Amino acid sequence: MADVNRGNRPLSPHLQVYRPQLTSITSILTRITGNALIVAALMIVWWLLAASTGPEYFAFANGFVTSWFGDLVMFLSLWALWYHTLAGIRHLIWDNAKMLELDQAETLGWMVIIGSGVLTVFSVIVLW
Repeated sequence: MADVNRGNRPLSPHLQVYRPQLTSITSILTRITGNALIVAALMIVWWLLAASTGPEYFAFANGFVTSWFGDLVMFLSLWALWYHTLAGIRHLIWDNAKMLELDQAETLGWMVIIGSGVLTVFSVIVLW
């Protein structure tokens, strides 16, 4: 086998040299929000099961869901739902081979980020 000095050579591009693009960050965030929505859905199912179990257990579950932490989880879940929906629409656009150029893809990414924030605030105002 050849004697190769690998000690001085860098490995593949790593976090020190890689600059994440907006499209990669939004793609990762889409996966994170999808998993976070599962957690929020489980919390809602727990709340509904507690409602069918009895008044004592429902009072406990309802106290948790309506606490500041539950409100925070539900608010972030609402944002995650809007973000995940808009990111899905963005991927549908890309699946039709539209807006694939770098500047257009970055514009779509910003639209997803800003749009999810605006729609979340709008939903909270309407639902309050």
